[in-house]
Amino acid sequence: MLYIVPTPIGNLEDFTFRGLRILKEVDLVLVESYKVSKKLLNFYNIKTQINKYHIYNEHKIIPHLIKEIKKGKKLALISNAGTPSISDPGFLLIQSCIKASISVECLPGPTALIPALVSSGLPINEFTFIGFLPKKKKIKLENLSRENRTIVFYESPHRLLQTLNDIKHFFGLKRNIVVCKEMSKFFQNILRGNIEKIISYYENVEKILGEYTILIEKSS
Repeated sequence: MLYIVPTPIGNLEDFTFRGLRILKEVDLVLVESYKVSKKLLNFYNIKTQINKYHIYNEHKIIPHLIKEIKKGKKLALISNAGTPSISDPGFLLIQSCIKASISVECLPGPTALIPALVSSGLPINEFTFIGFLPKKKKIKLENLSRENRTIVFYESPHRLLQTLNDIKHFFGLKRNIVVCKEMSKFFQNILRGNIEKIISYYENVEKILGEYTILIEKSS
């Protein structure tokens, strides 16, 4: 069995009882970072053995992990924050387990995506989630400008202002956007309004820090 266990994206209280129980019961917890995950596991007094699983070693260690599970071991996968496989490592391991007829169970839990959507005030009966924009994001944004559903994607602090200006260029001035900073964390902040208002705000921020979720109103 492979368990996919979401972990808090900020507030450590955002952990399910079931998630905690499974991390204590499995034979091995796969972690994206020893340093980050140790803080969480120590906070909840979880002593289970851990091993690194990230994008740089996954191809190498997946065959070994499959063998261990086939022997009867139970494994859990966590990322640094949120739900593994959503803009985090996990997809290849999940896919490999399914191909090997190994049960995969994903627990419900923290992710920045859903709270940002619900808090945005934009229509969310239909939406398009992009994850992180590619490096050549202008082509992607140009294609998305014709999307008739609410658009959601993640963005890093060092690219935020340039991305906002790109949105202004490709989407124009009429669409409302929402920028959610550090969902569930102490410095959580949600800005809603037209693109010029949002750009003006961040142009006056001395140093842009944190993790961002951006939402763009659908085309009319």
